[in-house]
Amino acid sequence: MVGMASRSVTVLGSTGSVGESTIDLISRQPDRFRVVALTAHRNVVRLAAQARLLKPELAVIADPAKYAELKDLVAGTGTRIAAGEHAVIEAAALPCDWVMAAIVGAAGLRATWSAVTRGAIVALANKECLVSAGAVFMDAVKRHNAVLLPVDSEHNAIFQVFDARQRNAVRRLILTASGGPFRDWPRARMLRATPKEAVAHPNWTMGVKISVDSATMMNKGLELIEAHHLFGVPAERIDILVHPQSVVHSMVEYDDGSVLAQLGTPDMRTPIAYALGWPDRLHAPTERLDLARLASLTFENPDPDRFPALRLAREALKLGGSASTALNAANEVAVDRFLAGEIGFLDIAAIAERVLAGTAARPLRDLGDVLDVDADARHRALEASKRARAAE
Repeated sequence: MVGMASRSVTVLGSTGSVGESTIDLISRQPDRFRVVALTAHRNVVRLAAQARLLKPELAVIADPAKYAELKDLVAGTGTRIAAGEHAVIEAAALPCDWVMAAIVGAAGLRATWSAVTRGAIVALANKECLVSAGAVFMDAVKRHNAVLLPVDSEHNAIFQVFDARQRNAVRRLILTASGGPFRDWPRARMLRATPKEAVAHPNWTMGVKISVDSATMMNKGLELIEAHHLFGVPAERIDILVHPQSVVHSMVEYDDGSVLAQLGTPDMRTPIAYALGWPDRLHAPTERLDLARLASLTFENPDPDRFPALRLAREALKLGGSASTALNAANEVAVDRFLAGEIGFLDIAAIAERVLAGTAARPLRDLGDVLDVDADARHRALEASKRARAAE
């Protein structure tokens, strides 16, 4: 990164796992980065600590009830504070070079949209933006000359080895998956899985929502949809391969038989550093990959019977339009109800399937359409969750 100019940055979702990793990288090279804004959902103590460390122009807590506490904690720092969802959107709209979009779930859609429509470089860690809004979101990126840099380790890996100049020579994309904590569990055991077991990912340190998505493998289904929109590759040419070591982060196969892969230790600071420094390379204090010590890397096909979420994602992408929006919304509600102890683990995919089956897929014209479909699907998923709970 020698010679790289100073970059102004905003971190949306700064207290989540991706946000914390981003803050770690920024704080190690304070002369390279000027922080414009930080936003968090409810973790006011952590947000205040980040604000005291990095002295952003603005710190926003999405929960208005936390405003007074944030004000007290950052008093005297010179950082302006605000609260509420609208303030998060305004933070994303502030002029800066680079925005990390790391707010979990569809809740991050409006703020990320705000950053895109002002033409920012957007590091996208929120896969739900593309799953929910798809072509509408990508059209906004093009119309406003924004730059979209994928941060998910799988899409970041593909981005690094995808030759956009020879798109026609790409035969297929191969998304790798760890298989999650239940990779070898029979369905009978998965039926009794607890939230604590579901969030215990074998390789990655992640937030609870994405950890559960990894356990159901819905995260890989959502990533398939995201990859389709990011790289313009049809679903039938996107494969999923279980790779328990999480070292090969994804691959691109070309017509000449070449398969290009990006490898690294399972640490989100690697893809974040790539996006943060792009188009240059930024040092990341990650453990170096030692292939000799690993000795072997293994791969296997996913089991579609034990992990039906993969089939649902392909069905949603085939239906098009609002189907993926509904699937994502239903999954978010079902995961939330599972974490609250109200439904069983296998109910997550069952509820998502029920909502998808009841969705009349239609084209999405704008962000308003996306939000309407999202709200309707959430209502139906909540009702399905209540029925699943009553049936237990």
